[in-house]
Amino acid sequence: MQMRQADIVIIGSGMAGLVAALRLAPRRVTLLTKTDDLPGGSSHWAQGGIAAAIDPADNPADHAADTVAAGAGLTDPAMADLLTAEGATRLAAWVEAGLPFDRTPEGRLCLGREAAHGAARVLHAGGDATGRTLIADLAARVRAAAHVTVETGAFAWDLVTSRQGAIAGVLAHHGDAGWVLHRTGTVLLATGGIGQLYRHTTNPVEATGDGQAMAARAGAVLADMEFVQFHPTAFAAGRMGQVPLLTEALRGAGARLLDGDGNRFMEAEHPLAELAPRDIVAKAIGRRVAAGQPVYLDLRAIWAAGGATQFPTVAGICEAAGIDPAESPVPVAPAAHYHMGGIVTDEEGRTSVPGLYAAGEVACTGVHGANRLASNSLLEALVFAERAAAHILASPAIAPAPVALPDMPATGAPPQAAREAALQAAAIMAEGAGLLRDGAGLAQAQTELAALAASTSDERILLEADAIRLAGEWRNRLLVSGLILKAAAARQESRGAHQRADWPATRPEWRRRQHLTIDGLLTDRAASRPAFLIDR
Repeated sequence: MQMRQADIVIIGSGMAGLVAALRLAPRRVTLLTKTDDLPGGSSHWAQGGIAAAIDPADNPADHAADTVAAGAGLTDPAMADLLTAEGATRLAAWVEAGLPFDRTPEGRLCLGREAAHGAARVLHAGGDATGRTLIADLAARVRAAAHVTVETGAFAWDLVTSRQGAIAGVLAHHGDAGWVLHRTGTVLLATGGIGQLYRHTTNPVEATGDGQAMAARAGAVLADMEFVQFHPTAFAAGRMGQVPLLTEALRGAGARLLDGDGNRFMEAEHPLAELAPRDIVAKAIGRRVAAGQPVYLDLRAIWAAGGATQFPTVAGICEAAGIDPAESPVPVAPAAHYHMGGIVTDEEGRTSVPGLYAAGEVACTGVHGANRLASNSLLEALVFAERAAAHILASPAIAPAPVALPDMPATGAPPQAAREAALQAAAIMAEGAGLLRDGAGLAQAQTELAALAASTSDERILLEADAIRLAGEWRNRLLVSGLILKAAAARQESRGAHQRADWPATRPEWRRRQHLTIDGLLTDRAASRPAFLIDR
């Protein structure tokens, strides 16, 4: 095993990881990503845009109010205020620094409106290729940054902690160097979400809950794990794994949802119709799909007005599927999209583990509550990555405490077994903890997942790098899936993205967040924030 010293280790290469790496200059940063190149994660795939009240006719207070309303009673209002106020300022600074957003012929920023926003405040880049455009720009800046060392093909197996529970390093497997212990007292997790835990997701293959699992094993407090947002309009591709997303901006531009008979149905579901909050739209579509009825997104009016140019990514998706949106509506269905839960952090990105920070989808700041407002995710990643970087820079450098060399993993599922088990686990999660859950289904899912885990526990890991990554992702899937099921079973109500057929109403006594660790749910139900946040 090699041993390397690092000032700061960042794990993950999406929006949060790249922004934090840039803002940590001049401190030496080692950025680990399990992907073969920059960038990685879900940020690259974001179509909709990034929301911020930068229009003079808009204001952060209104943006915060929309954020709180979408969160179904669980958004932390103070964190929403922080996000929207600082988000407008920080994003404006990036615009000034040349981050390439779309503009009108007159040079003004193009601002779109999306579901549950009271104003047009969503910035785009490259039309509906916002993530790809912005992240490519940030990745180029990181590659050129002298203070950042990028390690691709590096799978972070586990965090290493001291006897006192503080961060002391990261154990990672590198495709070109084998096992490496990165000795550091400061780690920022920016590993993204958990979409690949489900049968259908808009997330890329790397979204396997690695950061949540590593943090849990290190003793971190997590929260809101039951709240998994399903995007209403993923392309109904009929395959497992990642499916294309049809951006919410389409509905903001006038796209209509149709049932199998060609009739609009959202007007009867919510006053905002197609622009209702995501959980409302997803439930309406999900009920019809579950009953065997097709649902379509009608883009014909948009395409007649030149929509193919405005939405080039969607145009490419449809072309690949042999569909002409100018002539035919596009089949859609909900798919796992965003996880409101994650590692609990304070406003500086600090977790309950000393020396461990988190930002982006892996973190749980309290901003999203039970249902994330559209296009707030990239803004949250940017704001809290910058805040975490600023706090790290303002704090004394932490020398890692002495630790015994960790044992390198010796057991786990080999490649084919891991792939097959992952598919089975994704099906279990989709059936038991999908868009609509109930107590019996959640209990059955827990039983089936435990049996699946037992069936792979005695397999040997092959020593190739891809086998180690698959085995590591498999144990992370198991842990995070189990935490989601446990939290979902405990919350006996329907709220936001968590919908229970056996508890269909929202219950006032459940207007609280659930905090948990790897050992189970925390018992202090009176506190809206865990003790480590209150003490700060």
